[in-house]
Amino acid sequence: MIKKYLLLSVFILIVTVGTGAKKKEYAVGVTLLTRDVFYQELEKGMQEGAKGRGIKLRIQSAEKDLNLQTTQVENFVVQGVDALVVCPVDSTGIGSAIERAAKAGIPVFTADIRAQEARVICHIASDNRQGGRLAGEYLAKLLGYEGEVAIIDHPEVTSVQERVAGFKEAVSRYPGMKIVDEPSAGGDRDRAMIITQNMLLAHPRLRGIFAINDNTALGAMAALEAAGKREVFIVGYDATPEAKQAIRKGGPLKADVIQYPGTIGRVTIGTVAVFLEGQTVPLEIPIETGIVDKESLSRE
Repeated sequence: MIKKYLLLSVFILIVTVGTGAKKKEYAVGVTLLTRDVFYQELEKGMQEGAKGRGIKLRIQSAEKDLNLQTTQVENFVVQGVDALVVCPVDSTGIGSAIERAAKAGIPVFTADIRAQEARVICHIASDNRQGGRLAGEYLAKLLGYEGEVAIIDHPEVTSVQERVAGFKEAVSRYPGMKIVDEPSAGGDRDRAMIITQNMLLAHPRLRGIFAINDNTALGAMAALEAAGKREVFIVGYDATPEAKQAIRKGGPLKADVIQYPGTIGRVTIGTVAVFLEGQTVPLEIPIETGIVDKESLSRE
């Protein structure tokens, strides 16, 4: 595992720094899941990664609409882009569009979210299983390794599937902990708030929640605060500025798994550039995650 990360670290350094030589200009189409804070940072990283590489980015956002994303992919194929980067809205649903692009001779890369049932040149994303394990370990320790916990899920997305798998792996090590509910909020804040309200009624002994992104975490937090539930703790995922501020205030949201979307963006475009220059790239590049809490944020 150490050797794997050392090799990837060397590759990431190469694709991030570049060669400095003048390159042929390439058109690269990008379709993002949405343009929330996370994807704004990822997009910024992509723009930074394109500098000096002869790459012209055409970036669009699907705003969580599979039909729109499918249309965007098809339009990029018609435009004859040199490569395509997809951040899937639906990991399974986007597969056929990716296959059509590949059959048209366009190399396809995925960033942040994996596509199922479709082959791509390389997938660049946070190591979400590792992030899920960090969340599970943190929540377990916070609760003294026992108690009822719930997951607010979004199972249509592979990155979330990996987070949840990692979380379950960590929690399963402690016999005193039990996952009692796993509803889906689709990553939506308002739905997460309603779901949390319902869970508090269904599971009066609930002690912890793993929220698969910060919209979900902040929605769950609003429900807990409204109900005066100070004994129920949340661990979220993404470490957006709003979530960090909530953690600093010391409410129900105690910690967040932090991703590095700027790095994902830079490495993605660097990888595309290396491939278009005729070099071999890995099938997957995992970007390690970390965790932040009130104590670590006080040192920023």
